[in-house]
Amino acid sequence: MKPQFLLFGLGNPGKQYEQTRHNAGFMAVDHAAKELEAGEWNDSQKFMAMTAEAMIEGKHCLLVKPTTFMNRSGECIRKLAEFYKLNVSKQIIVCCDDVDITLGTHRLRLTGGPGTHNGLKSIVDIFGENFPRLRIGIGPQPKEMDLAAWVLSVMTLEERKGIEPAFAAVVEATKELIAATPKIL
Repeated sequence: MKPQFLLFGLGNPGKQYEQTRHNAGFMAVDHAAKELEAGEWNDSQKFMAMTAEAMIEGKHCLLVKPTTFMNRSGECIRKLAEFYKLNVSKQIIVCCDDVDITLGTHRLRLTGGPGTHNGLKSIVDIFGENFPRLRIGIGPQPKEMDLAAWVLSVMTLEERKGIEPAFAAVVEATKELIAATPKIL
C-alpha cells in the first residue's frame, strides 16, 4: 500500500550513535512507532532506510530512519519521495535535533533554512526549504565544547528523561499536521 505520509527521523546509523543528541530524530520516530503500534522495522536497502508502517489519523504512514549518515539524509528522502510520488511540502515531515531549543521542547516549522544542521542542509539542498520539520530541543552546547562534539556526545540519563516530553509532543504535532492536510492527498 502506498503511504500517504512519511515521518522521517534524522540521525546517524550505528550502535555508537544510538544515545547521542544528534539522534533525537531517530528517538522521536522510535517513540512514535511504539505509541502508534507500528509494524516491525524493516531494513529497506533500496531506500537506504529502516521503515515501519503505521496509521496516523486514518492515513497510511511510513516511519523512516535513514541508514545514511546525517549529512546524506536528503538522498533517502529523495528516493522515497520519487518512488511514492509524494509532495515533499505536504506529505513529508522531518524530525531532528536542535541546539537552539531548550531540552525537552519542540518547535514546528513549515519552512525555513537548515541553520547549522547538516541533515536539514542535505534535504534543503535537494528540495529547497518548503517542508515541515519538527525540531527537538537538545539544549545548547557548553561554551568549552565544539558543536560537532556536543551533538555526537551521549546524553546523560537525566537528559534522556528530560527529552521524552518532546517525543510525545512530536507524535501529537504529527497527528495535527496530518489531520490538517487536505483530504485530496
